Amino acid sequence: MTEPATPDSTTLSHLDSQGQAQMVDVSDKAVTVRSALAIGRVRMLPQTLEAIQTGNAPKGDVLGTARIAGIMAAKQTANLIPLCHPLPLQKVEIQITPDPILPGYQIQAEVRTKAETGVEMEALTAVSVAALTLYDMAKALEKSIQIEAIHLVRKTGGKSGDYLASG
Repeated sequence: MTEPATPDSTTLSHLDSQGQAQMVDVSDKAVTVRSALAIGRVRMLPQTLEAIQTGNAPKGDVLGTARIAGIMAAKQTANLIPLCHPLPLQKVEIQITPDPILPGYQIQAEVRTKAETGVEMEALTAVSVAALTLYDMAKALEKSIQIEAIHLVRKTGGKSGDYLASG
């Protein structure tokens, strides 16, 4: 696994020679299998967690709706993040797991493609939108729900190699 690049060890690929934002040219990159796993948490009161778990949320199926929203968001990442490449996604899997210790939910998104560039942004977008949708579906129960710690856990494939978050 490679360590994250530091600002001194790499150039910023999304800037041209004049410092203007640009979409990176990936046409010379090899098409390889690439994957990314991102996670995040949604913290809430124990009674909110219980209401969602028992299906007593006013807006209906909170977790099913959040899961579908995460999948749809991954597929729309290039429309949301200005310099992302549109990618053919072969897999988007969202897991939303109750965590009574938190209390709340752990959200995980795994995304896979065979392309010239990676799917880190798609995995992060999927977790973010799934978490936002969970909030939206449950806000009638609790306005103080918190979305936390969204981050990349691992990525595989590509020129920069594999990455695994420490800890």
